[in-house]
Amino acid sequence: MKVVAYTRVSTERQVREGFGLEAQRSQIKRWAKEHGYKIVHWCADEGVSGANGIDTRVGLYDALAVLKARGAEALVITSLDRLARQMTQQEGVLAQVWKSGGRVFSLDDGGEVLEDDPDDPMRTAVRQMRGVFAQLERGLIRQRMAKGKRAKESKGGYTGGAPPFGFASDGKGNLRPDPRSQAVVDRMRHLREGGASLREIIRTLEEEGVKPPRGGEWHPATVARIIARL
Repeated sequence: MKVVAYTRVSTERQVREGFGLEAQRSQIKRWAKEHGYKIVHWCADEGVSGANGIDTRVGLYDALAVLKARGAEALVITSLDRLARQMTQQEGVLAQVWKSGGRVFSLDDGGEVLEDDPDDPMRTAVRQMRGVFAQLERGLIRQRMAKGKRAKESKGGYTGGAPPFGFASDGKGNLRPDPRSQAVVDRMRHLREGGASLREIIRTLEEEGVKPPRGGEWHPATVARIIARL
């Protein structure tokens, strides 16, 4: 069976915690090999929130277009929240796939997500209830984070999330330039002004032994965001 694979990551934090595009690709490759399926297209959205509509996610739109054109028989994802974080949006995407005659496989959700069957209403109900509870869990997490942010803010702490690369919090609610990372920013600026592409900048940083602030690997989207702030 021919399948189109879709991966998505919304934040650098997800990359650090092992949910990056490469981690998803590896999981999907293993699954396809185990089942004898052929991945004919890879589609991805990097740095795009799952709360965004389909019209803002080029990768997902491309994956759906492949299915509609009968270029593949199924869509594979690591989990349903890669399609969308809101249950209603997930349902909308699933409906589009099934309308195109395609199948859906979600690796973290037990395999194939079966199409709605009027003779089996529990199938739809169980899937939607799982989506509702997953959405509730994310809402509770955001609530706890908001409370923590307000508590930190009341004590004068920096509450703008992770400080942008090149800066650090002074512990009093303010940001200050970080000399070490600012040197890396200056290096990126110099390379970019010299006409280097994002991947050429990454290759140079790796050759010079410059690591990202939290380890791992540099990603083009990360470098692009840093350069955009220059």
